[in-house]
Amino acid sequence: MTTTAIRPTTPPRALSASRTTATAARVLRQLTHDPRTIALLILIPCVMLFLLRYVFDGSPRTFDSIGASLLGIFPLITMFLVTSIATLRERTSGTLERLLAMPLGKGDLIAGYALAFGTLAIIQSALATGLALWFLGLDVTGSPWLLLLVALLDALLGTALGLFVSAFAASEFQAVQFMPAVIFPQLLLCGLFTPRDDMHPALEAISDVLPMSYAVDGMNEVLHHTDMTATFVRDVLIVAGCALLVLTLGAATLRRRTS
Repeated sequence: MTTTAIRPTTPPRALSASRTTATAARVLRQLTHDPRTIALLILIPCVMLFLLRYVFDGSPRTFDSIGASLLGIFPLITMFLVTSIATLRERTSGTLERLLAMPLGKGDLIAGYALAFGTLAIIQSALATGLALWFLGLDVTGSPWLLLLVALLDALLGTALGLFVSAFAASEFQAVQFMPAVIFPQLLLCGLFTPRDDMHPALEAISDVLPMSYAVDGMNEVLHHTDMTATFVRDVLIVAGCALLVLTLGAATLRRRTS
């Protein structure tokens, strides 16, 4: 009679603060040796806002109406792009496989990446918000801190989406190709170009389940209301919840290497 050896199953490792912070520190050290990536993350949203302001130099009200929304959209796009490529590079180079062979769980790895890129997102969002409000003259009714909060959550959402889609890409080129599939539909349906109520009912229904729609709605609430409204709280919670959900999915779908 032939017996089949049964491999013992390894229980999933609990999330560890020390392993998470160590992972975040390693990622940040690597990024410090890549000044082009740092420039892309921190400076590009500021440059885009600067160009946008003077594109609408003759109609500053147009800049006021869309500048707040783009203040959240630009960080989301850059964080998505850089995070997806950086995570994929870790996997294709074999670094991810070596890390997961150590006492490091997938949750620790994803949380460490989110913490590292989240730190950069704070810097990025603060610089872009400060530039728009105090140098480019973006006129908002609400608190600048609420504007910064939404911009930061948008950047974290972009980080989460980048970590998630990197599991399905086999090369950096494929990671970039996910942008038209993941980001562009949200950009078109988020209400930036036309109010979502004016869209075809089918498109409006789709926009209601896209997180970028609530990011733009949250920015518009700050733009037009002095106090924190119930709608703003709803929008912020939805964006934060989507980021957390996508991070969880990213940990579940993370693979050691690319086939």
